[in-house]
Amino acid sequence: MLTGFALVTMTVIFSWLVYGRYILNATPTWVEQASLLLIVFIGFLGAAVGIHKKTHLGVTFFRDNAPAPIKIILDLTNHFLIMIFGFVMMIYSYELVLFKWGTQIPLIHLPEGLRAVPIMICGGLILLFSIGHIVNYKITMTNNKNPK
Repeated sequence: MLTGFALVTMTVIFSWLVYGRYILNATPTWVEQASLLLIVFIGFLGAAVGIHKKTHLGVTFFRDNAPAPIKIILDLTNHFLIMIFGFVMMIYSYELVLFKWGTQIPLIHLPEGLRAVPIMICGGLILLFSIGHIVNYKITMTNNKNPK
């Protein structure tokens, strides 16, 4: 829903850009900077959702053709590595937010660190979603060993 709202917002502000440029003959210069901010938000939040739905950058040929015990090891290793990546992404983008917060984005007068906030949120979501996948895997394995 958030990325959908951001896309609608981008459509509206680009409509304003076209109207301003060709009808009013006064191009609103803030549209480009606002669009860049929105596209970072859309891209990184979309990546986190892809991790949650297990559709983001998945190469499953070897895992799908492996025996069951190897599949489990590959899945858990994958989730663990993605969890570490999300953690590192969250920590270093937080440092980037702090570092850039004192400067402003030209034309829209918002903190430059705001550009890294979606990256930080994405890293946190990737971390949480990966932990959730690992916990879900453990619950599924426990339920399969102890059928009721």
